[in-house]
Amino acid sequence: MSDARAKILSSIRQAQGRQALDAARKLDIETSIASHKPYLIPARAQLDTEAMRTLFIAKAEEVSARVLALGARTEVPAAVRALLAEMALPPILAVTPDPCWDGMDWGDLSIHKGSPRADDMAGLARAKAGIAETGTLMLLSGAASPTLMNFMPDVHLVVLEESRLLGTYEEAWAQLRRESNAMPRAVNLITGPSRTGDIEQTILLGAHGPRRLIILLVKE
Repeated sequence: MSDARAKILSSIRQAQGRQALDAARKLDIETSIASHKPYLIPARAQLDTEAMRTLFIAKAEEVSARVLALGARTEVPAAVRALLAEMALPPILAVTPDPCWDGMDWGDLSIHKGSPRADDMAGLARAKAGIAETGTLMLLSGAASPTLMNFMPDVHLVVLEESRLLGTYEEAWAQLRRESNAMPRAVNLITGPSRTGDIEQTILLGAHGPRRLIILLVKE
């Protein structure tokens, strides 16, 4: 620790009438931080698989997201084609460079993998987890999942496997720690499409990102 920082922290402790931590107390704090012990977990998210799925869909739709249930990931291209046609958008799609898309038959969809381009109206990504208590998606930054995909296209299409559905934020963070050697540079928690109420307290969708969020919930 630098001398300047030590002086600042010392001044804060003195103002609060506290002394510097002894070795035992420091160890207690470090142990507590390392354990990631969860505190109060809301009962509404302690559910069986089917009830958790129902809650996730209800909460996501509450905040203007659309949830489309699919049987398998191989059904994604056909679902995306139908959605783009329904919204009168061209059959052009930006896709994250995730290996999960390899081998898929995109038909007449024109796709390009990588970060979205300025003129891309729709982008497809894959969520790391879904959080039932608030209908939230967890997406990670990385080589296979550029963060720009979550913010740039007007229509944000996100695939979420039902096996990645969890009840609470605590479970989502615990799962991320188990599956990752290190935290990614960014973790985006997305609940519904982008919105603001800053203008005359009127809700406006798409102010800071996608105008539409469509979740493709697949069984496998």
